[in-house]
Amino acid sequence: MTVYQGQRPRGLRWLLRPTLRLRLTLLNGILLVAAGAVLVVLAWLLVDESLHPADELRPGSTVTLNDGSVREARAWQTETIDEASDQLLIKGLSALVAIGIIGIAGGYLVTRRALRPLHTVTQTAQRLGEETLDQRIRYSGADDEVAELARTFDAMLDRLAEAFESQKRFVANASHELRTPLAVMRTEIDVTLSDPDADVAEYRRMARVVRDASSRANGLVDALLVLARSEAQSGRRLVRKVPADLATSVYNALSAVKDEAERMRLEVTTDLAAAPVVGDPSLLDRLAGNLIENAIRYNHLLGRLWLRTASVDGQARLIVGNTGHEVEQNEVPGLFEPFRRGGWERTGSRGSGLGLSIVRAVCDAHGGTVSAIALVDGGLEVTVSLPAADTTPVVAATASVPRSR
Repeated sequence: MTVYQGQRPRGLRWLLRPTLRLRLTLLNGILLVAAGAVLVVLAWLLVDESLHPADELRPGSTVTLNDGSVREARAWQTETIDEASDQLLIKGLSALVAIGIIGIAGGYLVTRRALRPLHTVTQTAQRLGEETLDQRIRYSGADDEVAELARTFDAMLDRLAEAFESQKRFVANASHELRTPLAVMRTEIDVTLSDPDADVAEYRRMARVVRDASSRANGLVDALLVLARSEAQSGRRLVRKVPADLATSVYNALSAVKDEAERMRLEVTTDLAAAPVVGDPSLLDRLAGNLIENAIRYNHLLGRLWLRTASVDGQARLIVGNTGHEVEQNEVPGLFEPFRRGGWERTGSRGSGLGLSIVRAVCDAHGGTVSAIALVDGGLEVTVSLPAADTTPVVAATASVPRSR
C-alpha cells in the first residue's frame, strides 16, 4: 500500500504501529494490571493466613453447621479456606480484567487528548509551504510540555517566515539593482545602433556609458558575493582565522580613498591605537573600507571624517564618524538592511546599498556587533566591536590625511 506525505496509512498495520499513544496506553495498562494483580495476591495471602479459627480448638473438635450436619473442625477449616481462596481469585481476576480494560481504554482516550497538539504540529508541518507560512498552532491548553513545544514550533515558524520574507525582498531588490545598469546598456546600444548618422564620437560616448554601467553591475555582483560569503560564515567557524589589526585595515582603506577625501576637501582626523583581533583579514579590510567609503560618499564638501580604533575591555573597537545630511534615528537600523540607503539624500546611483549590510554580516561572522547613531548636526557615527585577540601587535598603525586647501 502506497502512503503519500500527509496521508495516514490504514489497516491493521497502522493500528499496531508503535506510536507514542500506543506505547503510553500499553504502559498505563501494564502498570494498572500489575498493581491490581499485586493487590489480588496480597488479599489471597491474607485470607489464607487469617482463616485458621480451628487451630485454637482441641484436636478432634467438631462444629455444627446451619444445616445440622456435624463436621470435624480442621476439615471444615480447610474446606472453608479453599473455597474462600477460590472465590477470591475468581472474583479478583474478573475485577482485574474489567479494571484493566477500563483503564486501558481510559488511558488511550486521555493520551489521545494529551497528544492532540502533537498531531496538530504534525499536520501543520505537513501543510507548510512557501505560501502557508502564516499558519500557526496557537495552543491554548494547559501550560505543560506540550504547550512549550507548540510555542517553540510557532516561534520557529515566525523566524522562518521572517527569513523567507527577507529573502524575497533581497532577491527582488538585487534583481532591480542589476536590471538598472543592464537596461541602461541595452538602451544606449539600441539608440546608437538605430541612428544611421552616428559617428565615432557617438560610439565613444555609448562605450563610456556602457563601461560605467557594467562597472556598476560588476561592483554590485562583487558586493553580493562578499555579503553571501560573510553571511555563510555568520554563527559558524570562520574559514580563515589569522591575527589581524583593525588599525591596519583602517590605514589600508584610508589610503585607498585618500584622493576622494582630498577631492571633497574633508578634514580627516585619526586616532588609531592597536586593536588586535583574530579573523579573516580580507573581510576585515572590506568592513573598514565600506565604512570609510560610506563616510566619504555621504559626506558634504568641506566636511569632517574621524576614525578611532582601540582595544577596551576585551573588545577591539572601530569608530567611524562623518558629517553629512541629517538622518532620523529611527531610520538607522534600516540602513543595515540590503539595498537600504535611508532617505532621499542617501539614495541615487551612488553605491549599491550593500555597504552596511556587509559590515553587519562581517561582524556577525567574527562574533561581534555593529551599531550606529544619527548625529544632531547630520551624519552618522558607526561603532564596531569585535572580540579582541589575546596578543597585541608590536606596532600600531597610524594615519592622517590633511585637509586640502
